[in-house]
Amino acid sequence: PADAFTAAVDALVDADREWVPTGPDQTLYIRPYQLASEPFLGVRPASQYLFLVIASPAGAYFPRGVHPVSVYLSEDYIRAAPGGTGDVKCAGNYAASLLAQEQAIEAGCDQVVWLDAVEKRYVEEMGGMNLFFVLGSGDDAELVTPELTGTLLPGITRDSLIEVARERGHRVTERRFSVDEWRQGVADGTVTETFACGTAAVITPVGEVKARTGDFTVGDGTPGPLTMQLRESLLDIQHGRVADTRGWLHRVS
Repeated sequence: PADAFTAAVDALVDADREWVPTGPDQTLYIRPYQLASEPFLGVRPASQYLFLVIASPAGAYFPRGVHPVSVYLSEDYIRAAPGGTGDVKCAGNYAASLLAQEQAIEAGCDQVVWLDAVEKRYVEEMGGMNLFFVLGSGDDAELVTPELTGTLLPGITRDSLIEVARERGHRVTERRFSVDEWRQGVADGTVTETFACGTAAVITPVGEVKARTGDFTVGDGTPGPLTMQLRESLLDIQHGRVADTRGWLHRVS
């Protein structure tokens, strides 16, 4: 229940007040999770569960400034298939990502980008983060993010960015976005920026993309202007530097 979740977070943050960092872009990272606690051996849903919340001080995700990451398109492995558990945060999804992440590191990349399980043509996620593609530039720039098909996470940061971008006057489209469209868009200048978003990093720019079919670089390989503007907008809300007009903040008394 939402009330139990909020009460648990309130109690933990209140107890750990002295551990809340105060430096720029530093946070107290909070992770709620649930596990089966029933003493039973078998394959069926448990009848007893344990809900916990843990927290840890976290430094700035980019302590020396925001740097684009390099990504590897996974064509050998999939994170989730239709009808599976791709749209929830479960431990099995993390386990499924480990081999592909090792492959990305061997290719000299920071992260893996997942493709759809059926055709392996359409971009879904980066690691455990949602992806956005910027088409065009300036006030007329459009954002495209892969639609929620049941195989990728409906991220809270993703939802927040969609709302913030639309309030800034940008068109935001949720649809399938293929690797071919990404590659061609970068080549002809249609795709000017790419970034991923999630709880820890907020927004992470994507610079270099590696694949068996050839590598390419988004823009000039540096963080794009809209990427950085949206990142600052979200951070301003999170850190209380601007008024919370959406009711997103919850203060611990």
